Amino acid sequence: MLNLKLATDPRWVDIVESNLEEILTDHAWCEQKAATNAITIITLNSQYTELVTELLKLAQEELEHFEMVHEIIKKRGYTLGRERKDHYVNQLFKFMNNGGSRQQALVDRLLFSAMIEARSCERFKLLSERIKDEELSTFYRELMISEAGHYTTFLKFARQYGEGLDVEKRWQELINFEGEIITNYGKKETIHG
Repeated sequence: MLNLKLATDPRWVDIVESNLEEILTDHAWCEQKAATNAITIITLNSQYTELVTELLKLAQEELEHFEMVHEIIKKRGYTLGRERKDHYVNQLFKFMNNGGSRQQALVDRLLFSAMIEARSCERFKLLSERIKDEELSTFYRELMISEAGHYTTFLKFARQYGEGLDVEKRWQELINFEGEIITNYGKKETIHG
């Protein structure tokens, strides 16, 4: 369903388990960035009523996830660390077409967003199946379902607003690009690291 070229090595979960405070902090900031991304898309494309309506809901859900992760951090006596750079997302961002039309920019941003949600969903699935911490296993299973919904929302809108563009070709190009860069990740206790 997610169309990812390369699955995450299951040993990544072992790395995550070695530093739960770090993965939770990184995850919290990923949720904040996802909410910000949705709001940015709205800001740049406010003429699309359906897009605005759906992404407002999505942004609110991402903020709720941020709050949920923060509550787990507090409950465990951890501290929400400072925001981390997400090198995976920054590399993926380079794929977007900066010189095209507004329509192409919107489609690229939506595809970029779908890809991040797909990879997050895949990582959450892996965590839900392999992490020994039962609370986190259940938590990540629930979030996996939500991320899958966000993935399909972004793809739907890319196709809907990409009339006249070869959205499927662009999506395949992004899938291939992500397949190349993901080989550099899965070695740190971060959601995309």
